[in-house]
Amino acid sequence: MPSTRSPSLDLEEIARFAGEIADEARKIALKNFRHPLAIDTKADETPVTIADREVEAFLRRAISERYPEHGILGEEFGRDHTDASHVWSIDPIDGTRSFISGNPLWGSLLALLHRGQPVFGQIDIPATGERWVGLEGRPSTFMGTICRTRDTNSLERAILYATDPDIFDEGETRAFKALTDAVYLRRFGGDCYSYGLLAGGHIDLVMEADLQPYDYLAMAPIIAQAGGVMTDWEGNPLDLHSDGRVLAAANGTLHEAALACIRSSA
Repeated sequence: MPSTRSPSLDLEEIARFAGEIADEARKIALKNFRHPLAIDTKADETPVTIADREVEAFLRRAISERYPEHGILGEEFGRDHTDASHVWSIDPIDGTRSFISGNPLWGSLLALLHRGQPVFGQIDIPATGERWVGLEGRPSTFMGTICRTRDTNSLERAILYATDPDIFDEGETRAFKALTDAVYLRRFGGDCYSYGLLAGGHIDLVMEADLQPYDYLAMAPIIAQAGGVMTDWEGNPLDLHSDGRVLAAANGTLHEAALACIRSSA
């Protein structure tokens, strides 16, 4: 696949900037974590807190000040100039249900897209201090050290994660069951943390549905540059217009086997 990188875009500088603002966003999120706080329910019946809104407001402001020509897509405050050649994707608290219940495995997600394709991604886990970063054309890193996916090449040896079995509708549940029946082990929970585990070589598959772009765009470069494959359930690359059904695998062989299993359930 040809590079999507803009000739004038310095991804190393982007990564440094993203790390700096994530450090500040951690402080905002952690001051509310495991403390009493009001919980609202959005129109889609998902929970939201002041931490979600304050973190995103800070990140949007910081990005707009540094890169005023860039667009922004965020979970809480929507789209701004998303027809720009460079667009940031923000999920301020990925795993709000984990956040409000005291589980530390929630994260802050940042991605940068060039002409609709993710070229930078960052998973930051404030409660544990962990961070994964992926840049197009460079190896993914965990805490500054190169990380790699596993070489598992058969479903019967694979460990699969999904955030919640309730995210799948009736047809999707059949596909999920077919794949989980074929793998060695399945686990639930983790939200964005599961993708970090995959990039770091600890698990082999993540299968999700009903995701929004800000839920998956940050993970795509991290998984790809760690040696994995992340697509929709049809095998198509992920972008702003994907249907929210996501399959991430440790390598191409395992990814093809998982896709075949999903197709066989139709």
